[in-house]
Amino acid sequence: MTRILLLNSGPHSDASHGYRLAKEAIAASGIVDARITERDLVKSPLPPIGRDYALALTSHTADAANHAKAFDCSERLIVELERHDMLFIVTPMHNFTVPAALKLWLDHVIRINRTFTSTPQGKLGSMQDRPTFVLVSSGAFHAGERAKQADFLTPYLRYALASIGIKDVHFFPLQGLAFGPEAVAQAVHDARRQLAQKLA
Repeated sequence: MTRILLLNSGPHSDASHGYRLAKEAIAASGIVDARITERDLVKSPLPPIGRDYALALTSHTADAANHAKAFDCSERLIVELERHDMLFIVTPMHNFTVPAALKLWLDHVIRINRTFTSTPQGKLGSMQDRPTFVLVSSGAFHAGERAKQADFLTPYLRYALASIGIKDVHFFPLQGLAFGPEAVAQAVHDARRQLAQKLA
């Protein structure tokens, strides 16, 4: 059995092109006995990082009960990720980078002495690597010859995931979606082909 965690961080939820393409690609991949866990980060928003979390993160005391309470959401998200063999992230590009919903998930999951340790060389991830597929939707073009805007999402997300140990990350652009039905159809076609090749 292959356990797949599907994170959806866009405002269109299950109506988005990226979400439908991710579900289609998984179904067509031939993965035997795939079990999908879906987490919609917009429909079911995560709590913000608060003062209790910040204090617990920097505290050197052994107040385990209060720390556990402060880390409750973070721990649930980390354990959920640990229990899955594959990760799909469906995300729009908002103002050149990740949307707030996905950034908050990362803030909960990237946690010192839990998913990474601090070393003189930088963060050392402690999570097991897993294949990760990121479908990035944008109204304009952010990759390839037609790119007219900067892309801070791809390098940021690649670096953030690598900091906890996830390095097998593959990006699939769904771009030019604001340029009409033909552009949308072409974007979906291109991403579908790239995904099929990678999953094969």
